[in-house]
Amino acid sequence: MIAMFSLSLILILASCIYFTNAVEWLGKKLNLSQGVIGSIFAAVGTAMPETIIPIIAIVFHKGQASEEIGVGAIVGAPFMLSTLGFFVTGASAIIYALFRKRPFKITPSLTGFQRDMSYFIIIYSLAVITSIVNNYIDIKNIVSIAILVSYFVYVIRTFSSKDDSLRDLKNLYFSNQFHLKPTINLIILQLIFSLLGISYGAHVFIKYTEQVSAMAGVPPAILSLIITPIATELPEKLNSILWIGQKKDTLALLNITGAMVFQSSVPVAIGMMFTDWNLTGLTMLTTVLALISSYISLIYAASKKYLSPFILMGGSIFYCIFLLQLL
Repeated sequence: MIAMFSLSLILILASCIYFTNAVEWLGKKLNLSQGVIGSIFAAVGTAMPETIIPIIAIVFHKGQASEEIGVGAIVGAPFMLSTLGFFVTGASAIIYALFRKRPFKITPSLTGFQRDMSYFIIIYSLAVITSIVNNYIDIKNIVSIAILVSYFVYVIRTFSSKDDSLRDLKNLYFSNQFHLKPTINLIILQLIFSLLGISYGAHVFIKYTEQVSAMAGVPPAILSLIITPIATELPEKLNSILWIGQKKDTLALLNITGAMVFQSSVPVAIGMMFTDWNLTGLTMLTTVLALISSYISLIYAASKKYLSPFILMGGSIFYCIFLLQLL
């Protein structure tokens, strides 16, 4: 079990290395900005594992336990990204800076970062408010459609952004290995290969994590709030660590914030359509903590025009608050 657990982590890491390389080349070939590459392509691509889990649990498996797992996974993903995701990114920046591999300050595209965080805070706040008032007025289906429309507006706005184009690309790995030119077909092939590796690695990781949790007697709701999101958010965290090390701060941050926007839109809309969407207890706490952590980072970036690694690492405080409440 431990061997398979370790191999799944190695597979995810290796696949993320191939993925970041492929998505950068795809952006270059299509002449896309870093905002589009990070917030859309990288974010949505690596968000697929944690998106599929709640959809399967809610739509195809009926019952209270499935609904708990589905809703827990939906709200757990943005929470993990805005707390542990930020923490890992900030901590990796400090470690790289100590080894003189990069500057201490994190300087992503402020336009892209503020766009992503603003959309996330507004959309996610709307979802939380809907949970509160839905007991009095059945508006969740209307709001879910509005949230989906908002995400498409966000995508259009991101594509029209003026973020810098990508520079300093490493050679396409498939191009080196097969001694071929980096054509669009070869780039897409590497992208598909890496996504399959990420998805399968996350599947194996979750499988063995669930077995350990079952042996320890962990309830389904706790599994969905803690273990599953940590496992499924690994690709985003690893991608950001890789990009931080390469001084590609825009890609590193927008990979996380773009995933937050996506996770607060598509999975949340599905959750509203197919469940009672009644957030209470720990699920409500995670949404509030995610919003507070995001708001602090947004205000700091807007006032200082850069991000301190310590501000991002402050996300761990909100995760600890959640753990204390859980215990």
